[in-house]
Amino acid sequence: MFQHGRRSRVLARYLALAWCGLIVYGSLHPFSGWLDTGVPLLAFLEADWPKYWTVFDLVANVAVYIPLSFFLVLGASRLPGRYTALCLATLLAGGLSLGLEVLQNWLPSRIPSNLDLGCNALGGLIGAISAQILGPRVFAQLEATAHRLLAPLPHGELGLTLLALWMMVPLSPETLLFGAGDLRQLLSYTTPIPFSVENYALIEAGVTACNAVAVGLFLRGLLARRRFAYLIVPMFLLCGLAVRMLGAAVLVNPAEAMAWLTPGATQGLLAAAATLVLTLWLPTRTSLALAGLILIAATLLVNLAPANPYSAAALAAWRQGHFLNFNGLTRLVASLWPFLTLPFLWLSLRSTGQRST
Repeated sequence: MFQHGRRSRVLARYLALAWCGLIVYGSLHPFSGWLDTGVPLLAFLEADWPKYWTVFDLVANVAVYIPLSFFLVLGASRLPGRYTALCLATLLAGGLSLGLEVLQNWLPSRIPSNLDLGCNALGGLIGAISAQILGPRVFAQLEATAHRLLAPLPHGELGLTLLALWMMVPLSPETLLFGAGDLRQLLSYTTPIPFSVENYALIEAGVTACNAVAVGLFLRGLLARRRFAYLIVPMFLLCGLAVRMLGAAVLVNPAEAMAWLTPGATQGLLAAAATLVLTLWLPTRTSLALAGLILIAATLLVNLAPANPYSAAALAAWRQGHFLNFNGLTRLVASLWPFLTLPFLWLSLRSTGQRST
């Protein structure tokens, strides 16, 4: 039996850690060209107002730190003192921003900015205050939902964090639908399978179906009752499709919002739906085991896919400014997600033993 509030605090800590990692990667991307320019590390603090800035820059720099401090306050809510968590979260958010701005001195492609630091610190303060005000209500809602829907798996909060990160996989319009685990760019190799319409459509259908089924069964394994799965799993996957559509519309062009719904993707979705109808009744342990096996197959398959003809066009359309950094972030999360998830599935299988629901 989990102590009251424990699961929501642990989940908040996992989410804060994950969000911190995303901020670090987005702030230091592309992690290349490191060079000591000889400029004093803190000189940017005394710099004049930046010559080039946009409202989007200001809003984005404030908004990106709000979730971080919000999660930090929730995760540290048991510390003594009424405002200890608020002050600590604000200081950590500001300190992280300061550290990243200092590191940007060594990246020729990045420019440290006191305006960015101020906006980040403001976002950290807003998030911390929001959590201080809304924290009790958020805790009560999270705890009630967790008690009603989630199985008491050890480290189940980490599983929820992984599923939250998965929502970044369909966000990139240049990747195959749900195509997590693609290592070709990271490892700089090309697929041995030549492109043809038939090959591409077949592999695209397989990648879509296998990933959708693996994610659906993974989510099923976290749920306390299988009857919940027939509502929650389709809703979750539909949210993934909505993210895909939104990403294509915002990052590429509104006219391209449904360009990802190719014959191969459509066939994969239909196959996934049929498979999930037949497998969501499986018990927890079997669902987790099958999710792991199918995820391995999906990862192998996506790395055999011929070059995506839509990828170059999509990337060219949004290779600008913040979108370039965002592209690198979503690609990294999509590439690494199966390799973060498989160890969790293995540990969950060991801990559940022969128990099933």
